[in-house]
Amino acid sequence: METRSRRRSSVVILSALLVIAVGGWAGIQYLRTRLGGDGCDNTTQLAVSAAPDIAPVLTELARSVPEQDCYAVSVSASPSPTTVEALASGAGGADVWVPEASTWLLQARDAGAWNLPESGQSIASSPVVLGLTGKTAEKYGQFPAWQPILDHEAVGLPDPAHDAAGIAALIGVRKLSKDDAAFTAAMRKLSPPQPAVEPMSEQHAVTHDLVPAYADVPGFDYPYVLLPKASEAARQAAERFLKVLLDQGSTQSFASAGFRTPDGQVRSPKQGVNPATRPVAEPAPDAMYGVLQAWAGANLSARIQVLLDVSGSMAATVPGTGKSRMELTIQAAIQGLGLLKPTTELGLWLFSTKLDGDKDYQELLPVRALSDQIAAGGVEKLKAVKPKPGGATGLYDSILAAYQSARQNWKSGRINLVVVLTDGRNEDKDGISLDKLKAELAKLQDPRKPLPVIGIGVGPDIDATELQAVSNATGGQSFATADPRKISDVFYQALSKIMCQPPTCKK
Repeated sequence: METRSRRRSSVVILSALLVIAVGGWAGIQYLRTRLGGDGCDNTTQLAVSAAPDIAPVLTELARSVPEQDCYAVSVSASPSPTTVEALASGAGGADVWVPEASTWLLQARDAGAWNLPESGQSIASSPVVLGLTGKTAEKYGQFPAWQPILDHEAVGLPDPAHDAAGIAALIGVRKLSKDDAAFTAAMRKLSPPQPAVEPMSEQHAVTHDLVPAYADVPGFDYPYVLLPKASEAARQAAERFLKVLLDQGSTQSFASAGFRTPDGQVRSPKQGVNPATRPVAEPAPDAMYGVLQAWAGANLSARIQVLLDVSGSMAATVPGTGKSRMELTIQAAIQGLGLLKPTTELGLWLFSTKLDGDKDYQELLPVRALSDQIAAGGVEKLKAVKPKPGGATGLYDSILAAYQSARQNWKSGRINLVVVLTDGRNEDKDGISLDKLKAELAKLQDPRKPLPVIGIGVGPDIDATELQAVSNATGGQSFATADPRKISDVFYQALSKIMCQPPTCKK
């Protein structure tokens, strides 16, 4: 009986243990099912937009994030100008942005992404150099200086408004110039990008078998920037991924791709790289704006917002011509386009009174490159413009609206202008006064970002004093003639003044 009792007890114990084991296994399976099989309630998706040169490294390191860390990183390679446009329009979908240089953050803020951080955490660095090829490289030897190259070679410069290496190179040229005149002369020697010599990152040079020439210029600092629209979960994931990028174990990935550490250390020296070179601080805003404005003047690169009067008086026939004021104005404007570079950005608003509901103004052509305007039929649209029958001249409200738009969309690296073409004085009694307009324009002034109003007035109804007062409030200038037959003369006079910058033309 005792043996049978012992056997029964053993069976009971084993059965209980089996039930516990099965129950435990089922519980684990239940939890795994509930938590997605990897210990996470949810896997946070972190979207990173990165400059094309560094995106492959970030993609490689993103794959190293363990599943149990509960976040996944997707990296998209996006040119910085494209990202700037997306952020300015509010269309950007990324949580983190990694541009080549911190100067892009300032340019993005200028473009309208006002809530963007002013700085980010550098995750790598690369000096800006002149890349030399073939016999040119042999001529100057190892680690050559910039000055002899600038003196004797055709150095190409990418548009600094769209390329951070261009900004750095301009700052380098400025440091090497003894005065403003010498700086302007040096800039005019620069040409579009050349296959032999042009500024670029050291990383690009060494990965394309070019010989880098060094100078004391700002380099690329690759800031890791958390964007304002990121969710709280994405923010936490971004912080964790940043730790991965800064971890010592990630150093080899950056080094293998030709990047230095954030403090400029070379961990895996490549042939031709100068390990003694150290990062130069990113340029202060004043320095950046200064060289970009000088470049715009030297290369006649502009962004022009045109305001064209379509009030009823523009239909008046000009004696001896058989054409209306509008026809002569449009004819002069089309001819004047030939004075502008194809890369000049141009937009056109029409104005009268109550042209668009209660507004005195209406956009006809959005701002875009002149070559694009022509290709899209912009000249034909301009030729088709007709005066508004009975329309008066809503000058002040229209100027203020156009100026506010141009200020909001002010672009570095270009001569930014608002050009007003009119045949009359302000006639909108319901609009703002001249004093109010001047006061509002004064509030919108920024010495670092000049935006003059250029007034062009034609016809006997022009108030030249009124037009000049508006221009004066913005540092601009007005041109007027009472004889509409001279519209071409005054138009060319204005354009010549606009597009001729110091020191060649003194103001």
